[in-house]
Amino acid sequence: MFKKPFMLGLIQMRMTDDPKKNIDHACELLAKAAKQGAQMVCLPELFSSKYLCQKEDHELFGLAEPVPGPTSAILADVAKQHKIVIVGSIFERRAAGIYHNTAVVFDVDGSIAGTYRKMHIPDDPLYYEKFYFTPGDLGFQAMDTKVGKIGTLICWDQWYPEAARLTAMQGANVICYPTAIGWHPKEKEEFGASQADAWETIQRGHAIANGTYVVVCNRTGHEGDKEGGLEFWGNSFIADPFGRILAKASHDKEEILTAICDPALQESTRCFWPFFRDRRIDAYGDITKRFGK
Repeated sequence: MFKKPFMLGLIQMRMTDDPKKNIDHACELLAKAAKQGAQMVCLPELFSSKYLCQKEDHELFGLAEPVPGPTSAILADVAKQHKIVIVGSIFERRAAGIYHNTAVVFDVDGSIAGTYRKMHIPDDPLYYEKFYFTPGDLGFQAMDTKVGKIGTLICWDQWYPEAARLTAMQGANVICYPTAIGWHPKEKEEFGASQADAWETIQRGHAIANGTYVVVCNRTGHEGDKEGGLEFWGNSFIADPFGRILAKASHDKEEILTAICDPALQESTRCFWPFFRDRRIDAYGDITKRFGK
């Protein structure tokens, strides 16, 4: 039998220099989302701090923590108190010298339903993530929760159709993308609109190609040098298995979005568009190679 329809939610928010204030603010917004009926809520990537990867600074490893740890304990309490599923992105300290960008899924009883470690690690101007994060080693997953099966990928993962496909193949009803993406201010005028459009388009494509709901949760606001830094472009959204946008946030405001996830719609979409049936799994061996001949 299908799971019952449930309400998806996401929180688009700004971050300050104070991790405690960020976590407290996130908890307030999670409570508001629950009051609005959200049963699963996604937070932005690395929500407890400003985006640390704009520079390479060994002192910033001090922001990392174990999982389970202090932040996961707080989110677990919120999940249990409000009886919601939470997807929270944490800078994980696994061991000395081994750190991950990790999404933790908390079930409605506060237990950890599963963890996902970011697989694709970028290295671009102001996105120096390879300095901080070891690539994930837990594979692509869909976590069983009280409301449904929740898949998680993180930011740079959102550009890779392979990641979405493999997550969907684990049975995900929804794929959540905690995100921290924005414009370099000097590039915004020339490239900003096309960059944001490409970002939205490819993720809507993942929803269509895999017959899944997609929850894309970005941060908003300017972080870094006033004359440079990053302007996080917000525009968080929720899309259905047809790629239709059910809810979309503004570029520059904190917002809570909600929309219904109906597993029956996922089933009917896949029946009418049987992409999984028609996959040529006998012909895809070269996908594991770096490039063609």
